[in-house]
Amino acid sequence: MDLPMIDPEHPAPAEVASPSARIVVVDDDPGIRDVITEFLGRHGFDVEGAADATGLTRALAKGPADLVVLDVMLPGEDGLAICRRLAREGGPAVIMLSAMGEETDRIVGLELGADDYLPKPCNPRELLARVRAVLRRRGEPRPQQGELGAQCEFAGWRLDLVRRELRTPDGVVVNLSGGEFSLLRALVERPQRVLTRDQLLDFARGPDSDAYDRAIDVQISRLRRKLDDGSGGPELIRTVRNEGYMFMAKVQRR
Repeated sequence: MDLPMIDPEHPAPAEVASPSARIVVVDDDPGIRDVITEFLGRHGFDVEGAADATGLTRALAKGPADLVVLDVMLPGEDGLAICRRLAREGGPAVIMLSAMGEETDRIVGLELGADDYLPKPCNPRELLARVRAVLRRRGEPRPQQGELGAQCEFAGWRLDLVRRELRTPDGVVVNLSGGEFSLLRALVERPQRVLTRDQLLDFARGPDSDAYDRAIDVQISRLRRKLDDGSGGPELIRTVRNEGYMFMAKVQRR
């Protein structure tokens, strides 16, 4: 990956991150890993590098991470398998990096739970912007415990906006990635209303996001699978042809 050199006399504007923002960069190329680690570290993040899945496990054993920058092509357990495992365990946000930059490869990464996806080679400043955007979505202000509207109930399901937790009608917790939570929140806060893909991108990711609308389709598909508890209940997310999506259930906020 041919990363652009960082000009020390003209660095990117330093928007210092919260001291609690911890990032693990997983890449088996030490040159790439060191450049990314050093660059993100200079912008206020607590960054640690790892060469493979074993190194990531060791890094996470030291303490929880807020985000993992994850290369797809790794020795041993590859990045896609790691991403799937982290999403299943309700782990940190994931930004995937891959020399395979085709849209189908991005879709696979998003399907497996990645919050964002960048093709190699990438500009470190673009990666920094993506990191900030993902962490901003994860750390957006949340309602205080007990505040009106902190929980949304629909068709027996419960979405807790404080704990960022989704429970089935049977009370089972369903793991959601950061992107899935933001998208579901955008839908349940605007029920029985057609939302275009552009609107959902704005509501879920912010107006400055440069994510592409195909990502919304991928995450809608993932949400539908997670909202299918096998009970044959009502359709919750309806596709409105040539327009967008509508959340069909009535929502009660408590």
